[in-house]
Amino acid sequence: MTIINGSDVGTFPHGENARELEAMVAYGMTAVDALKSATSTAARVLQMDNQIGQVKPGLYADLAAFDGDPTKDIAALRRVRFVMKNGTVYKQ
Repeated sequence: MTIINGSDVGTFPHGENARELEAMVAYGMTAVDALKSATSTAARVLQMDNQIGQVKPGLYADLAAFDGDPTKDIAALRRVRFVMKNGTVYKQ
C-alpha cells in the first residue's frame, strides 16, 4: 500500500501540517516512511519525481532544518530552525 502526506488535510490550521505526519507515526508508520510520504513518495505518486521529491541537481528543492532529528523523533518537525525556498532564506 502506498500512503502519501497531503496538503489538503483541512482538519487543522495551515502551518500545523506536521500533525498528519505525527499521526502516521502514531499509527505505526516509521518516521522515515512518514517523511518519504511527504517527499519522494508523494512526488512519485504525482508523477513529478523528475522535478521534486529529492535534494538533487536539476530538481526543485526547498530546504528546512529542525531542532532534532525527525527520522528519530517526528515531533522535531514542529521545531523549525531554518527554511530556504527557491534559494531565499526565510528563517534562520
